[in-house]
Amino acid sequence: MLRSALSAILRRLPATSAQAHCDGPCGVYDPASARVAAEAVVSMTKKLLAMEPPSGSDAASWAAYNNTFSRYVAIKEEQAHETKKELLILWTDYFKPEHLATFPDLHDTFWKAAKLCSACKVNIDQGKADELLKAVEAIHHMFWKSKGRGDAWVTAS
Repeated sequence: MLRSALSAILRRLPATSAQAHCDGPCGVYDPASARVAAEAVVSMTKKLLAMEPPSGSDAASWAAYNNTFSRYVAIKEEQAHETKKELLILWTDYFKPEHLATFPDLHDTFWKAAKLCSACKVNIDQGKADELLKAVEAIHHMFWKSKGRGDAWVTAS
């Protein structure tokens, strides 16, 4: 009985169809979120490389070390994934074929940046983390130039 009543209501009040051209139909794009995430990758990488394992076999010291180490790794990997996600949205949703005239290296720049995100997840490598931030900076400049603006590159750290 309830099913037939709901069916009758839905037949009389059908849902309207909604269409969107991309993930962000609002048209609001900004590489700032990729920058913040990439900065977190750099920060976590520095923290991981600065960690010193405890000497001796004190279980509590090792537990604290392992806990901190695993938390830093988890954050680094999460932020590298977030960086990649934000870059892919810019690459696939914001930039259009007409941007290639101004930025002939656009696809290569984004492809290499996405690969750096993966490298930062797989390794604890300060060089790769720094390269990632530089790649995000290059994308920042491309993005703002495509909008006819020259927004300054400013990092939070």
